[in-house]
Amino acid sequence: MSSTPAPGPAPELFTWEFATDPYPAYAWLRRHAPVHRTTLPSGVEAWLVTRYADARQALADQRLSKNPVHHDEPAHARGRTGIPGERKAELMTHLLNIDPPDHTRLRRLVSKAFTPRRVAEFAPRVQELTDRLIDGFAGRGSADLIHEFAFPLPIYAICDLLGVPPEDQDDFRDWAGMMMRHVKPGQSGGPRGGVARSVKKIRGYLAELIHRKRESPGDDLISGLIRASDHGEHLTENEAAAMAFILLFAGFETTVNLIGNGVYALLCHPEQRARLQASLDAGETGLLETGVEELLRYDGPVEMATWRFATEALVIGGREIAAGDPVLVVLAAADRDPEKFARPDLLDLSRSDNQHLGYGHGIHYCLGAPLARLEGQTAIATLLRRLPDLGLAGDPADLRWRGGLIMRGLRTLPVEFANRYN
Repeated sequence: MSSTPAPGPAPELFTWEFATDPYPAYAWLRRHAPVHRTTLPSGVEAWLVTRYADARQALADQRLSKNPVHHDEPAHARGRTGIPGERKAELMTHLLNIDPPDHTRLRRLVSKAFTPRRVAEFAPRVQELTDRLIDGFAGRGSADLIHEFAFPLPIYAICDLLGVPPEDQDDFRDWAGMMMRHVKPGQSGGPRGGVARSVKKIRGYLAELIHRKRESPGDDLISGLIRASDHGEHLTENEAAAMAFILLFAGFETTVNLIGNGVYALLCHPEQRARLQASLDAGETGLLETGVEELLRYDGPVEMATWRFATEALVIGGREIAAGDPVLVVLAAADRDPEKFARPDLLDLSRSDNQHLGYGHGIHYCLGAPLARLEGQTAIATLLRRLPDLGLAGDPADLRWRGGLIMRGLRTLPVEFANRYN
C-alpha cells in the first residue's frame, strides 16, 4: 500500500492525549507517512516505522545496529537514546546494545534460563506468587492492580531467577519502582536523574551479589553466568552485571504492562472477558493462550522496539535513511496495520493467525517472552477465577498512562470486587 497525500499536518505526538490513546495518530502515520522523521522530547531526531511489513523488515535488517556507537549524535550528547545512567555504571554491554558476534555469545549463555522446560518448571512458583499477592488484597474489596499485583509479580519472579535472596528483593522492588514513577510522555523510564540513581544502586548491588555468588554459587542465573565465565566463555564481570541488569529492567516492566493493559482491555470489553471466564470455568486453556497473544497485539506492553542505528544508507518504506540515523520501529502501530490484521482495532481473543510483533522479530526477539507469557496467562486466569466480579473502580477517563516512547502501561488500575473473606 503506497502512502496517500496527507490531508493536513501530522498529528502531535508525545502529549498526554497521545499517551492515553496513540492509535489514531499511528493510523494517520501508517496511511500518510509510514516512515516518519520526528523530533523526540529528548531532542533526538529519529525515524518512526509504522507499517507491519516495513517494521518486520527493519527488525531483521542487520544494517540497523543496536550499538549506540553508530549514532551520529556528537559524543558529548550521547546517552539520550539509552537507559539513563547505564553508561556511567558500566552496564552498556547487554543484549539491547550489542550486535553479533557478541550478541550471539551472550544470548546463548543466558538463553538456557528461558527454555520451555525451565519455564515450565518455574510455573508453580509463578502461581504461588500470584496467589500470595491476591491474598494481600482479596479481603478489602478493592485494589490498585498495578501497584499491588502487576508490578510486584514479575519483580519477585525475575529476582528468583537471578538468585537475589528473598531478604533483598524488596530493595529491587523499590529501585524498579523509581524507574517507573512520574513518567512523562516521550520519556522511556521516568525522570532521568531518578532512573540514573536507581541504576547506580542496582549496579553496586549486582557487583556485591556476583562476588557472593562466586564464593557460594547456587542454581540460579547469575551463578550460571559466573560458571560460564570461569569455564572459558569469556564473560567479563561487567557483562555479567549488565546481563543481570537488563533482565531485571526489560524483564519486569514488559510484564507489568502486559498484565495491566491486558486486564484493562478485558474490563473495557465485557463480552470478551465473559468468553474467557466461561472457558476457564470449563477447564479449557485454549482461549487463554490465544487471548494473551491478542492482548499483546491489541495494546501491547512495548510501544516501540528499542533503538536501532543505521550503519549505512538504506531505504525503508521508500524513505532514504542516512548512516547514523536512529530508527524506532513502532510495534503498536504495526500490530494495528489493516494490511496485516483483519479489523485490527477489534479485540478478538480467539484471533488465530496472529503473527504480532509484540515481542519483536529476528535475532533480538525477546528472550524472556516464554516467561512473560507464563506470568501473563497465570495472572489473568487467576484474577478471573478468584475475583470473578472484578470491575473498574472509577472513570476510565481518569486513568493515566506511562509511555509515549518504548514502554506503554497504566500508572494505576483501581478495581473493586466482592470481599472474598467475609
